[in-house]
Amino acid sequence: MPAPAVAISGDRFPRRARLRQRVEFDRCYRQGRRHHAGAFTLHAVSGEGPVARLGTTVSRRVGGSVERQRLKRWTREVFRRSGSRPGLAGCDLVVHFKPGAAAVPFAEFQRDLERLLAEAARRRRSP
Repeated sequence: MPAPAVAISGDRFPRRARLRQRVEFDRCYRQGRRHHAGAFTLHAVSGEGPVARLGTTVSRRVGGSVERQRLKRWTREVFRRSGSRPGLAGCDLVVHFKPGAAAVPFAEFQRDLERLLAEAARRRRSP
């Protein structure tokens, strides 16, 4: 497996691999290409840096704070370990969760997110 675009040591998710400002999220929503799965939507747009950056949005309609935080942790974990990350270097990604996402089992969640990350990387390579 190729080395990831951002070296992540331990279980930390470094700041340089995160979207943190509202303007960055808004740019992904406005200009990004959408990739849909049953429980969430992935917005992907070319970024300004050399690394892939990830952000998540989840409203209270999805569930309580425990469920929302679990979905965010799952997203970061799948993204950190994804084999598609090198193909997403320089890309900003936002995962937006739909109501009912908290009921999806992890195996299905992981499969869907991996598929969308691979699709985003594939579309990024092709003109």
